[in-house]
Amino acid sequence: MRPLIYDWNGEGAAPRLAHGAVEVVDETLRDGLQSPSVVHPSFAEKLDILRSMARLGIETATIGLPGAGPSFAKDTERLVRAASSERIPIRLACAARTLESDIVPIIRIAERTGVAVEVNCFLGSSPIRCQTEDWTLSWLVKQTEESVRLAVGAGLGVLYVTEDSTRARPRDLEAMYAAAIRAGARRICVSDTVGHATPAGAAAVVRFVAGVVARVEPSVKIDWHGHQDRGFGVANAIAALEAGAHRAHACALGIGERVGNTAMEQLLVNLKLLGWIDRDLTTLPEYVDLVSKATGVAIPPSYPFVGRDAFRTGTGVHAAAILKARRKGDLDLAEMVYSSFPAGWVGRRQEIEVGPMSGESNVELWLASHGFESTSERVEAILQAAKASSRVLPDDEIEKLLEDSGWSWPRRLARRS
Repeated sequence: MRPLIYDWNGEGAAPRLAHGAVEVVDETLRDGLQSPSVVHPSFAEKLDILRSMARLGIETATIGLPGAGPSFAKDTERLVRAASSERIPIRLACAARTLESDIVPIIRIAERTGVAVEVNCFLGSSPIRCQTEDWTLSWLVKQTEESVRLAVGAGLGVLYVTEDSTRARPRDLEAMYAAAIRAGARRICVSDTVGHATPAGAAAVVRFVAGVVARVEPSVKIDWHGHQDRGFGVANAIAALEAGAHRAHACALGIGERVGNTAMEQLLVNLKLLGWIDRDLTTLPEYVDLVSKATGVAIPPSYPFVGRDAFRTGTGVHAAAILKARRKGDLDLAEMVYSSFPAGWVGRRQEIEVGPMSGESNVELWLASHGFESTSERVEAILQAAKASSRVLPDDEIEKLLEDSGWSWPRRLARRS
């Protein structure tokens, strides 16, 4: 389709990946469950979700905050053991405040299971948080050093996270990140905890942090963790990766605190469209459906890529163009004429419905896709019913109309045989 699509996205300052590869971290089973509206999944559901993450090629999953209490620690250890015994190909991480009481449970889990779980230590960094907590920069640095050394001393990798990085002073970020790196952290994370950043702001803070890393220890990797409060989740993640981040964090359906985190399914598809990842995303609907059912979070019909209406149209003009493309024998043309990417990428297909705004093309395509011969009488009868309706006609209503008219039985019996 490349010769038929002039891509304005390639004009001017098109995004360019700062590094040779990009990875993602799935926070669904940790930060995602901090949403006040979610139902906490059972252990079996968590394990199914973890398996689904691996099928999508997601590199790392944050699977809990063991310091939150015994039940959280128990589920986390069970997931680590199950992932290890099943050889699920995904790295595991746990979140922790920069407190011994949060870090030690992760160390114990690693010792008992033999799995080197990554420790994600987080500590507030912005002036507004420090004012609230009566924290000083010297205390933040000391807390950083002690917590990172504790985890590193136990042989675990550390991702050091400054909370509210996008509202923190440059000198404070530099002092905290430098202390973490010198204490042994191999990754650091820039966090947009309250979704404050714009894409320009996300890029600016990541570029600044990349400068700190270059001065202190160039081998250290940078993560980006974003929230959706201003609706910039995916855009900010792309801007951060372009500016120098190596990994981006996200959650299925964008669940999480307040309005949620960067949406994983949207991030993955956009990274593939940019050419920054190359992987099979056909199980994306399964992944999102598992999380939706396990957490009680409904998938909006209009939700990108996996929503019921993402590749569904009841509009005559759209259906007519798709029908013309199919009559040319060009399935790729039919897939793309009214879509920004092929539905097959995410295991979906174009669906043509019949409703008040439909035309003859909708009916012809519906009949063909459901195994009925298209005749002018059938098209006219269905179209009249659709125009008299206030909504898209369900399949069973159209089939009943055909059956009541005595038209469907020969064709339906032939299709069943």
